[in-house]
Amino acid sequence: MSVILATAGYDHKIRFWEAPSGICSRALVFPDSQVNRLEITRDKQFLAAAGNPLIRIFEVNGASTGPVMACEGHTASVTGVGFQGDGRWMYSCSEDGTVKVWDLRGPGAQRSFLCGAPCNDVVLPADGGDRTLVSADAGGQVKVWDLGTGRAIADVCPEREAADAGAEAALPPVAGDHPEGTGGKGGNPATKVVGESGAPRPAVAHTPARGPC
Repeated sequence: MSVILATAGYDHKIRFWEAPSGICSRALVFPDSQVNRLEITRDKQFLAAAGNPLIRIFEVNGASTGPVMACEGHTASVTGVGFQGDGRWMYSCSEDGTVKVWDLRGPGAQRSFLCGAPCNDVVLPADGGDRTLVSADAGGQVKVWDLGTGRAIADVCPEREAADAGAEAALPPVAGDHPEGTGGKGGNPATKVVGESGAPRPAVAHTPARGPC
């Protein structure tokens, strides 16, 4: 299967589609709750479905319709999930305010980071060498987590920085600093950008489901 297209939602079902034709080829049941996020491993062998509060992992091409693993540890809706490049471990975040790292060779979460607010998303930066995770939470904070130490090594608040930049721009020029009368410190305030491995997923139109769906 060269292209894998999977969808899920509030109907407790995960559907696989033939991308060229839009035909639903397979359906799985997620019995616990709605499905908030889906993520497929790079080798296209496994799919993680994030619900409330469980994450269940399914085989993409397996004969069984049941999950091969359930990851328990979050206490509220899981809002983000992803796999490390070769699928050795998985990461997730939740409205319970935590980011967790899961070693898929054993049960339970191996690491848990406290964001301080409900977490909206978490990503593994493509240029981070599998050493950091970046989370974004409902409090407006973007944090970079060091997986070795378990600490946040950077904490960015775009709204706060924008407010500080606005206050700085409103200050009157200091006499003598800018003989040309431009005011301020010169140039625009620095903008911090956090890269994300992967582009937004577009909506996909499809024909009415047939077969097992």
